[in-house]
Amino acid sequence: MKKFEGKVAIITGGSGSIGYVTAKNLAEKGAKILIVDINEEALKEKEQEAKAAGLEISYAVADVTKSEDVKNYVDTCIERYGKIDFFFNNAGIEGVVKPMQDYPEEVFDKVIAVNVKGVYLGMKYVNPKIEDGGSIVITSSVAGLQGSPGMVGYITSKHAVIGIMRTAALELGDRKVRVNSVHPGVVDNRMMRSLEDGMNPGHGEEVKKMMESAVPLKRYAQPEDISNMVAFLFSNESSYVNGTTISVDGGMKA
Repeated sequence: MKKFEGKVAIITGGSGSIGYVTAKNLAEKGAKILIVDINEEALKEKEQEAKAAGLEISYAVADVTKSEDVKNYVDTCIERYGKIDFFFNNAGIEGVVKPMQDYPEEVFDKVIAVNVKGVYLGMKYVNPKIEDGGSIVITSSVAGLQGSPGMVGYITSKHAVIGIMRTAALELGDRKVRVNSVHPGVVDNRMMRSLEDGMNPGHGEEVKKMMESAVPLKRYAQPEDISNMVAFLFSNESSYVNGTTISVDGGMKA
């Protein structure tokens, strides 16, 4: 029997690198997955790819900042698969890289809406429906554990979701539902390409080399590195891990 046979998971940000790699990881271990994203074209592509590989991954389109959309993806999962065991509350955006005095207010509002309100709404509607003994993982970042110049929107949002995680861990503990946050460092994906270019426009590769040199392991994380930690936090092996922050950063916080 596969490790997650009979389990059902929702993954927001499900067409992105970390989200979809995690969906495949869990599905290969037997779980049924609902991936959620705002980009329907990308979701269709991922669903077709998964189907060709024999994996049970379907999708729901949602704007995670809208209450009705979030309620709908939760209801869709239950209608389609009968329950929710795991929730990877993962959707997020990076905003821009600018000093605080120049940071556009509308961008700040958008980052907070997606990265904080989106996480809150996911918890609001999943918490009452998740199975007793289930597990929830919220994607924060090493940016949620420290400051960084030029990234006030992202930094603020990733600090904020730690508060959501800790509150949920206390509220759901009597149902044996565990809630934790995972904190990636630099990850080799689209978001980091955007941030690299924002830090030094036109010289992203130089920024990447500088960032790699600051990591004790001297490399970026791959999405699989994050996915493997999420799978661990959904597994019975982590049954006493609750209400905590877990860095997957190659030693950046050492």
